[in-house]
Amino acid sequence: MVKNILIIVLFVNLTYANVYETNCLKCHNKLPVSIDKYFYRYLLKYSSEREVKKAMSSYLKNPTNDTTIMPQAFIKRFGIKKKTKLSDEQLKKALDIYWEKYKVFGKLK
Repeated sequence: MVKNILIIVLFVNLTYANVYETNCLKCHNKLPVSIDKYFYRYLLKYSSEREVKKAMSSYLKNPTNDTTIMPQAFIKRFGIKKKTKLSDEQLKKALDIYWEKYKVFGKLK
C-alpha cells in the first residue's frame, strides 16, 4: 500500500515538474527576449513572491493590453499572448518552478 502511494506521488511530481518546460519554455524559447526578463519586470513592479505570482497568474488567465508588463513596442511586434490552457494547479506549479529558477532572494551576497 505504501509502495503504491509512493509511486503515485512520484508520478504526479514528475508530471508537474515538467509543466514549466513543456508549457512555458516551449514558446518563450522562440522569442528574442529570454524568459528571465519577464520575471525581472514582474519582480521590479510587484516585489514579493506572493504578489509576483498573483500578478502573473492573473495575466496568464486573462491577458490584456492593459495588464501586460511588457512595453508597447514589444506588444506591437509580438502581440498579446493567448489565455493559458493550464489548470490552476498546473499554473501554480509552473509559477513555483519559474520563481525558484529566477528568484534573487538568498542568491545575492
